[in-house]
Amino acid sequence: MTAAMEQLVAHTILQGFDAMYGRFLDVTAGAQDRFEKRDWPAVHLALKKRISFYANHVGLVTSQIQIMLGERYANRDFLMGVKAAYEDLLLDYPRYEIAESFFNSVYCRIFEHRNINRDKLFVHSSQEGRLPTYPTPLTRTYFATNGIQSLFTRLFNDTPFTADWEDKNRDIDLVSQRLEQVFGKARNNTSTLELIREPFYRNKAAYLIGRITLENQQQYPFILPILTNANGELYVDACICDVDDASIIFGFARSYFMVYAPAPAALVQFLSELMPNKTRAELYTAIGCQKHGKTELYREFLSHLEQSDDQFVTAEGIKGMVMSVFTLPSYGFVFKIIKDKFAPQKDISHDTVKEKYKLVKEHDRVGRMADTQEYRNFSFDRARFSDELLEELLEVAPSIIDVTDDTIIIKHLYMERRMVPFNIYVDQANDEDLRHAVDEYGKAIKQLAAANIFPGDMLFKNFGVTRHRRVVFYDYDEISYMTEMNFREIPPPRYPEDEMAAEPWYSVGIYDVFPEEFRTFLLINPKIRALFNELHSDLFEASYWRQLQQNITNQQYEDVYPYAKALRFRQ
Repeated sequence: MTAAMEQLVAHTILQGFDAMYGRFLDVTAGAQDRFEKRDWPAVHLALKKRISFYANHVGLVTSQIQIMLGERYANRDFLMGVKAAYEDLLLDYPRYEIAESFFNSVYCRIFEHRNINRDKLFVHSSQEGRLPTYPTPLTRTYFATNGIQSLFTRLFNDTPFTADWEDKNRDIDLVSQRLEQVFGKARNNTSTLELIREPFYRNKAAYLIGRITLENQQQYPFILPILTNANGELYVDACICDVDDASIIFGFARSYFMVYAPAPAALVQFLSELMPNKTRAELYTAIGCQKHGKTELYREFLSHLEQSDDQFVTAEGIKGMVMSVFTLPSYGFVFKIIKDKFAPQKDISHDTVKEKYKLVKEHDRVGRMADTQEYRNFSFDRARFSDELLEELLEVAPSIIDVTDDTIIIKHLYMERRMVPFNIYVDQANDEDLRHAVDEYGKAIKQLAAANIFPGDMLFKNFGVTRHRRVVFYDYDEISYMTEMNFREIPPPRYPEDEMAAEPWYSVGIYDVFPEEFRTFLLINPKIRALFNELHSDLFEASYWRQLQQNITNQQYEDVYPYAKALRFRQ
């Protein structure tokens, strides 16, 4: 009887996963239609909807199992048997790696993230390294035997798009010319192009992604961003063949792609060969499998611990009023915990902070807000923490930290990509880097605002600089929708004494913002102030912000390109 029940529970979990991933693929399959119809509100809604499926189905399966088993599910031997039965079901399963993460999520939901044991969970995959086979090949291969233009004629004709091209022959010429500039004409005629069959969709663009192999077997990424004009006609906006440029397109501050991937492991393997600097966690997350990305990130963290011996320290930068942040100096991520009590000027709750982080995950991040992964009951080796750091964490968040002789368990935390705090970066920058950084900072604010995000606290300490020198926002407790805010000019003083008074001579509502004040609060350094006045002085004008609000209300979404302007065919 026990074995039969173990099998039944294992089947129930896998059926729940199949239902979830089926809905995931259904929403993903609609990406082409939304793109060709230029239905941008539906694009944003579909992203949010797809993200919700995972937690919803974990909840449904958890309820089913609890009803089926009553109190019996707490038995250790029984749970080990369920896991073994589940492993057997995954032996020839094309999505085994994500199904393992789903099992982990159900287990953690049942036990409320307690009683977590490596024997009962897929802390490591049961089929590490297996690439599933799938009836339809992942890629198409094109040879330049009859010339590069002939190759691209075939490639364009094979795309699944149903919309008309603005000028297909022109785009073929542009792409061919770009490749000749990069690789040379002779090499192009002996090259091979391998293209992923399914386009990648995100925001207003579709991306054709593959790799070029030259005669000497050197390989390069190949990415064609496809956009639509006002008439709904397609055109190629750029041709990208550089690893760093490709990496930025798959950056951690961007929304998840919609790409139809019945066997995601094979897709991630191909992408990892294109961008070897990207981890499996980053790539799974980028294609929308963010919950499995969370599993892979944890595995990568465990691997890093085994290969390092440094101690956790407080992260560099000014300490926050809401969050406390620590890291390993040798590790590329930080750990963020919510303090038990906030500074008096922070009139928000813990639930509000969590809601803000959820909002960021579901929103279009336009390359300017860092993605995070949320964990519960995260276990650390006590020996890797200095007494000073542990004392600090226990001082600010004792309610979520349990300490034993060997272990520190933090009940709730976020992991986020580590960056150089913007305030530290600008203090150390030379004139050229400073100008670039100030321009990036202004662009980050503008692009967030155009995407209906008002950062709230725009102090330099709340932004970071990535390895690609991009400026990214990472402090979310005060963000709001742009459409909620009231941007005003400061009224003229009634009397000369008004300007000397401690309190303003005008009323200030909870959603009122006075952009004129940004110059005073943000730009203390004269050199930075001069650069900002030159590059982004419009941010000090309330009318600029009101125009952005009007654009959002009219569903006029600004174009934000995840590649440099110099790479675009249309300058």
